[in-house]
Amino acid sequence: MSSVLIRSVGEKVLRGGAITREEARELIALTEPADILELGSWAARVRAKYTGKSCQLCALVNAKAGECAENCRYCSQSGHHNTDITKYPLMNPLEILTRAKQAESFGAKRFCIVTATRGLSDRDLPTLLETVRLIRAQTSLAPECSLGFVTDDQIRALKQAGMTRYNHNLETCESNFPNVCTTHTYQDRVNTLKQLKRHGMERCAGGILGLGETPEGRLDLAFALAELEVECVPVNVLNPRPGTPLEPEASPPQPLEVIKTVAIFRLILPWAIIELAGGREVNVRDLQSLALLCGANGLIIGSYLTTIGRQPAEDLQLVKDLGFEWDSGEKSS
Repeated sequence: MSSVLIRSVGEKVLRGGAITREEARELIALTEPADILELGSWAARVRAKYTGKSCQLCALVNAKAGECAENCRYCSQSGHHNTDITKYPLMNPLEILTRAKQAESFGAKRFCIVTATRGLSDRDLPTLLETVRLIRAQTSLAPECSLGFVTDDQIRALKQAGMTRYNHNLETCESNFPNVCTTHTYQDRVNTLKQLKRHGMERCAGGILGLGETPEGRLDLAFALAELEVECVPVNVLNPRPGTPLEPEASPPQPLEVIKTVAIFRLILPWAIIELAGGREVNVRDLQSLALLCGANGLIIGSYLTTIGRQPAEDLQLVKDLGFEWDSGEKSS
């Protein structure tokens, strides 16, 4: 019976139809490895139809670390938590440019400037504008930013400087969000994504699996991202950080559960870049290639914000072995 459902949903999405919530609920309940592999094979067909053989490779720089005013329970950079991370103010443009050139040298095609902050201050804006311009002028990278809440004027200025995409994750489903953060709301994040869309800015927004959400909560997140028509969806898997409130109770999903979730995200978001991001090395382990085969088409390579990732050469070999091609995915003007 599960094979009939999987095939029916896969064929419908390939024809341009949309998966229903009831169908997604039945798929998220699958537990047999053979069913998950079959689901993944249909997700792979959907990915191939909508996004071809492209696999986007993005690197990050933690340009401003620690003392964030928000109380997100998973985050080691929150000023509310007692963690042992290294804290520092906003890097200068040449420091960030150096990191960008390093990322370019190890194969990244996109580069995201991240700051641990509630929102972008007008004081920091000139530094970030200069940084984006330098990356544009001196590398082949497509610059992205993840700077928290932003104003309309700030979006316009960043876009004019050459920013190509803005990251603002929903993190988890709406019903679970108050268990994760109370210093801002889920709707605040949704409003920012809508604001970015009004400005014609490409958006990167996803979440973290393992924040205490139910399996159906993961579906709620995916359907919310689909409704927002988000272009790039990073899928993180919780890697609990010492000193964060979520660490003692954390229970990240198992590798096959992550792969199943990625496959369902692909069916719900057929057009999107679905990017394997933080925590994949720890939680997906030797099955990372399977996650790419089963619907993902992007990787965060190198290190993350406060944790170390795989060697970039390993990821480049992985995508090459799987027959992917990679570029920035930047739309030509």
